[in-house]
Amino acid sequence: MNSRSDSRYPDFQDPAYAPPRDGHPGVPPQQGGHGGPPEVPYRRRRRPGRTVKRVLVTLVVVLLVASVATYFWADSKMRKEVDLSQVIDRPEAGDGTNYLIVGSDSREGMSDQQKKDLHTGSADGKRTDSMMILHDGASGPTLISLPRDSNVTIPKFRGSESGEIKGPLGDNKLNAAYSIDGPQLLVRTVEANTGLHIDHYAEIGFSGFAGIVDAIGGVEMNLDKGFKDKQAGADFEAGQQTMNGQQALAFVRSRHAFAASDLDRTKNQQKFLSSLAGQTATPSTLLNPFTLYPTMGAGLDTLIVDKDMNPYLLAKMFFAMKDVTSSGGKSMNMPTAGSVGGNLQWDQAKLKELVQQLKNDEPVTVSDSP
Repeated sequence: MNSRSDSRYPDFQDPAYAPPRDGHPGVPPQQGGHGGPPEVPYRRRRRPGRTVKRVLVTLVVVLLVASVATYFWADSKMRKEVDLSQVIDRPEAGDGTNYLIVGSDSREGMSDQQKKDLHTGSADGKRTDSMMILHDGASGPTLISLPRDSNVTIPKFRGSESGEIKGPLGDNKLNAAYSIDGPQLLVRTVEANTGLHIDHYAEIGFSGFAGIVDAIGGVEMNLDKGFKDKQAGADFEAGQQTMNGQQALAFVRSRHAFAASDLDRTKNQQKFLSSLAGQTATPSTLLNPFTLYPTMGAGLDTLIVDKDMNPYLLAKMFFAMKDVTSSGGKSMNMPTAGSVGGNLQWDQAKLKELVQQLKNDEPVTVSDSP
C-alpha cells in the first residue's frame, strides 16, 4: 500500500501525489482536500535587494529615454545653415578639432524694448562682433581671438547664394568678409589667411547670449579694474560681481573704455566665455531640468551652425571652452605686428609657428606679446 493512500480506502490514490522517481522527492498533495486542513495561501517574501535593483533599472531606463529625447530636441533646435562643403581651396585638416566661434550683432527676434535695454541699436542686417578659433586636441584647448579689425586678404570664393566663383577682393578688415557673403566667406578667409582647416562653425546673436546668462542666474566675474562705456551700456566697478544678461552683453562688447580697444576687448570676451562655460557645465545646471532646458533653449534659438554639427560636438566645444582656463588650456589673441591702414597686421612668423603647432596638436608656445 502506498503511504499516500487514504487509510479508510486502501485502494484510493491521491491524484495530486506524485511518487518519488529517479531519486527525486515526490510532490505532496494539495492541502484542504479529502478531509485535510484548510488550504493556506502561500505568500512570497520580497527580497529588498530585488526591489532596489528594479528601481535602479527603471531609473536608468528613464534617464536613457530622457537623454535621447533631449539629444534629438536639441538637434532639431539648431539652425544648420552653414554649408562648409561649399568652401573652396581648403587646407588639409590636422590633428584635433578647430571651431570658428562667432558672436554676431544680430538683433533677430528682439523687440524694440529689448534693443533699448541691451543697448544694441537698431542697425539692419548683422555683422561679426567677435571671432575666435577654438582648437580642441590632446594637448589641451587653445582659444585664439581674431580681432575684427585685422588686415586680411579676401580670396576668391564661391557665392553662398549664387554658387558662382567670385573675387579675389583684396585687402580688407576681417569682419568685412562676413558682411560681404556671410559665414562661408568668413571661413574661407580665415582658412586662406591662416592655413588652418576649420572643422565646425558656431554663431550666436545678442539675444541668445544674454538669454543664456539670465537662464543660469548670472555669471560671476572678478574685475581688476572698473570701467564705463556709454555706447555699450557698461558701468562696472572693480571686484567680485554677478552679471546678468544685459550686463554681460555690455561687458563683452565694450571697447571704447580701453587703450588697446579691440585687443583688450577680446581678452575680456575670452575671460567671460570661459567663466560662462565653467558655471554652466556644473551638476546644478546639467542635472536640473528647470535650469538645463531654459539654458539650452535660450542659446539654441539663435545658434547658427554648420550642417555637420550635432549636440555631441557642440557639448565638446562647450567643455573645451570651459577648460581653456585650466592648467592645460591657453587663451590668446592672434599675434600682431603693427598696423596697415589702421587695421591690425598679423605677425606672419608667429602665425606660421602657431598654425604648425595646432596642426600637429602640440602645446602652443607662441606668445601674442609684441
